[in-house]
Amino acid sequence: MKSFEVPIIYRSPLITAIKKKRKEQDRMKKDFSPTTLDFGPVKISLARHFGFCYGVENAIEIAFKTIEQNPEKRIFLLSEMIHNPQVNHDLQSQGIQFLQDTSGRQLIPFEDLNADDIVLIPAFGTTLEIEKKLAAVGIKTEPYNTTCPFVEKVWNRSEVIANKNYTVIIHGKPSHEETRATFSHAAAHGPALVIKDMEEAIKLASFINEKKSKEEFYSQFANQYSAGFNPHVDLQRIGVVNQTTMLASDTQAIADFLKTTILRNYQQDDAVADTRDTLCYATLDNQTAVKGLLNTTADLAIVVGGYNSSNTSHLVELCEEKLPTYYIENASKINTANEIVHFDLHEKKEKTTTGFFPSKEPLHILLTSGASCPDALVEAVIEKIIGFFPGARPIESQLSLYQA
Repeated sequence: MKSFEVPIIYRSPLITAIKKKRKEQDRMKKDFSPTTLDFGPVKISLARHFGFCYGVENAIEIAFKTIEQNPEKRIFLLSEMIHNPQVNHDLQSQGIQFLQDTSGRQLIPFEDLNADDIVLIPAFGTTLEIEKKLAAVGIKTEPYNTTCPFVEKVWNRSEVIANKNYTVIIHGKPSHEETRATFSHAAAHGPALVIKDMEEAIKLASFINEKKSKEEFYSQFANQYSAGFNPHVDLQRIGVVNQTTMLASDTQAIADFLKTTILRNYQQDDAVADTRDTLCYATLDNQTAVKGLLNTTADLAIVVGGYNSSNTSHLVELCEEKLPTYYIENASKINTANEIVHFDLHEKKEKTTTGFFPSKEPLHILLTSGASCPDALVEAVIEKIIGFFPGARPIESQLSLYQA
C-alpha cells in the first residue's frame, strides 16, 4: 500500500516501531490480539490496529503539500479536513480558512471566492451541489480533492445499483459530511434515503409491511429522502450502503433486517442488491482490533480522538460494553492520576471524573484511537499515564523491544 509524507509531528517512534513489527509478523492481518507494554506498576495494551488510515494520510499529505507549493494563494477548506482538532488547528495556523462548519453552515460565502483561490475538498467528500457552486466560480477542485477512495467506492457502488433500478438506502448520520455527500451522489442516479440506526430501519419496515401513507413517511423521514421519493414504489427494490465510519455490525444487521422484510413482502430473488463490499477496511480492522483488545482482562479503557469523529465514537461504544471507558481528545485531558476530563457520548458533553484509576498495581489499561488521530497523541497519553507511577519503566524500555 502507498506510503504518505505526513508531518513528523504526527508520528510516534514507539508506535511506528510497534506497527512495523506487528506488520512483519502478521502480513495477512489475521492476528487481532493487542500489543501489551509492561512499564512495571502499569501495563498498557494497544489495539492491533488504530490511528491514521489510508484516506486520512492521503488528505493530510495533499493539504500540507498544497500549503507548501502555493505560498501566495488563498487556500480554503470546504470544512474540517478530518475530525481531529489538532490537525484542523494546525492547518488553520498555516493560513487555511474553513468555508463551512461540519454541519454545512456557511462561514465564508462562496461569492467571496475567485478563480485564483484554492479550495480543498476534505476526506469526507462533498455534494454535487457544492461542486457545481465551486465550478461556477471557476475553481478547479480536482488537484485538491482529498476524498477518501473508500468513500468514492461507496458512491460508485451506489451508482451501479441505482442504474439497476434499486433504491439506495444509506446507513449513516444524516448531518455528517460524508453521509450528505453520499446521499447527493446516490440521489443523482435514483431514489435515495438515509437511515441512522436500527430504530429507523424498523420504522421503514412498517412502511414496507403496512403500506402506511406517504404523508407519514415524509414526516418521519423529513430531510432524509430524495426529491420525488415514493415509499409505495421505491421500497420494493433496495440496496444498503453505509457511511464508511459506522459500526460494521450495525450496518450488516440493518441490511439483513431490511432484506428479510423486502423478501417477505415481494418474494423476488433480486429485490435486494448485494452491497457488502462498501464497508471500509480501516473501519472494520479498527473495530475488529478493539474486539480483540477487549479479550484482555483490564481495569479500564481509554480511547483517543476528536469528539465529532464518527469512527472513534463507535470504538468507544464497543469498549463501554465491557469496562469503564474514557473518551479523550489528548493527554492534557488527564489532569492527575485521580482526575480525567472526558467526553460522554450519551450526554454529548465533556465531564470530569475523579478516582478513575483503581488503587492497585499493576494497573492494566486498554488503549486505542480513531482513524483521524495522530499516533503522537497516543504516545503522549502513554507518557502521561506512566508519569503518574513512580518507578515505572520509561517509554524507551519498550521502544528498544520493537526496534530490534
